[in-house]
Amino acid sequence: MQSLRQYRRLRESVRGDLARAQADVSPPDSTGTSTPGAESKSELTRDQRIEEKPSLLVAGVTVSRPAEHDGKVTFIVGWTEDDPLEPHNWSLAQKWWCTLAVCLIGMAVTIPSSIDAPVSDQFNEHYGIGPIAGSMTTGMYLLGFGIGSLFAGPFSETLGRNAIYLSTMVVFIIFIMAKALAPNFGAALVFRFLTAFFGSPPLTCSGGTIADIWGPLEITFALPFTLIFSYAGPFLGPIIGAYLPNIGFRWADWISLLISAAVLIVVFLFQPETYGPVLLEWKAHHLRELTGDNRYQVDIHASTTTLGRRLLTSVYRPFQMTYSEPIILIFSFYLIILYIVLFTFLNGYPYIFTQTYGISKSLTYLLWVAMLAGDSIALLLVPTVYGWTKKAAANAASKGEPLSPEVCMYWAMMGGSILLPISLFWMGWTCYSHISIWSPIVGSFVFGYGFVTVFTTTYLYICFIYTIYAASALTFMTFSRYIICGALIPASIPMYEHLGPHFALTLLGALMAIMAPVPFFLYRYGHKVRAMSKNVQVKS
Repeated sequence: MQSLRQYRRLRESVRGDLARAQADVSPPDSTGTSTPGAESKSELTRDQRIEEKPSLLVAGVTVSRPAEHDGKVTFIVGWTEDDPLEPHNWSLAQKWWCTLAVCLIGMAVTIPSSIDAPVSDQFNEHYGIGPIAGSMTTGMYLLGFGIGSLFAGPFSETLGRNAIYLSTMVVFIIFIMAKALAPNFGAALVFRFLTAFFGSPPLTCSGGTIADIWGPLEITFALPFTLIFSYAGPFLGPIIGAYLPNIGFRWADWISLLISAAVLIVVFLFQPETYGPVLLEWKAHHLRELTGDNRYQVDIHASTTTLGRRLLTSVYRPFQMTYSEPIILIFSFYLIILYIVLFTFLNGYPYIFTQTYGISKSLTYLLWVAMLAGDSIALLLVPTVYGWTKKAAANAASKGEPLSPEVCMYWAMMGGSILLPISLFWMGWTCYSHISIWSPIVGSFVFGYGFVTVFTTTYLYICFIYTIYAASALTFMTFSRYIICGALIPASIPMYEHLGPHFALTLLGALMAIMAPVPFFLYRYGHKVRAMSKNVQVKS
């Protein structure tokens, strides 16, 4: 609905630009009538207008040289410096609303990834399967996220963010309902996969949406808020589902459906389109329609005019970035380990708390609130880190230099990357029945803080340096971590069962310790790594 209003406002803006351009070209004479030249110009046929170079060059439109693109003269549609319809020029209220909407979408699709863990025993009993097979429901959800991410980012950069958010959320809700009503275990797995497949767009597009509306410095405030808020979903899932076994395992799906439907309605009514090239395409369409001149094009599409070719180009880009971008490869490996730890907790918490301390499974999953608290405490750091970033930007400006993207490492360097392995060793070495249960609970709190700070660093850095291609740059990172993590979820049960929680957490902590120096390394040498990257937009 909001996108339709936006489309109409662009048309009115173009109509006004054309009127002003006409007034500048053919001003009225002293008697108030138009000049003869203007009348003769208006009597030209549509073909004649297309054949000649238009006398009306509206604000924001430039003429391409014949050597550019396909050799033809093209009128490239762009923004004026202070165009209020350009997303970066929106008011703070508009920007924060779009940011909050992205948070809600992200939370709506990530809560189902973990909400069914507390009801797994009832689910397994209903379908007559074992716990390892039952854990495949979570694994299939993560696999669906990973495969869906390959298409979400590129398509959003062709069709627009809103078109992808809205259309996929509708299908997402349908498959949640289908999974809730699945007649057998096989159908439940298939519907679980399809649910996640169509719920994947926020995982790759949210960073792109933030980059659409906020400037480089503002992103360092807005994106951490978005990530901390929206990616609390995996922590919230077990908390919401903790006592659902008392009313039936299907309520995990019904609650997910209700949350997603409420978010869909809000987004449909109030969320505008944010992707600049799509808005410019709308503007170019209005110019072509109102002037009859088909040479009005958007620069990003001027040499690839058909939708099919644009989609092919956009879908190919994430694959190309996987082998030409060392930054993406480094962060992908880091997040793979991080997500393995997080989602193996879904099967590991009963071994850490239920079996060790004799508490109920419902209370065990309610203890995820400690990780949620660790995630939330990072919100308090947003103004502090933003203040440091502003100071770094001011220092760079005084020297005539751009802001270094490596300021994004502040988040992980504020203890996050170091505390992650410490928290896992802490939990693993203190989850004994003779040691207070509060010790591993506090350890999980520390893990929640470390998780969100490292995650924020990776997304913030990628959005900062890839800007307009941020969604595609995040695609491989999302694909790799969800595919590998989804495949390993069933293995987490034998890991905790045979190694025990002490050695299992020690092993995971050792892997995190290997990656702990990465943010410090990139803070010092990130500029050299960026220079090796082909698609980085901010190399200086």
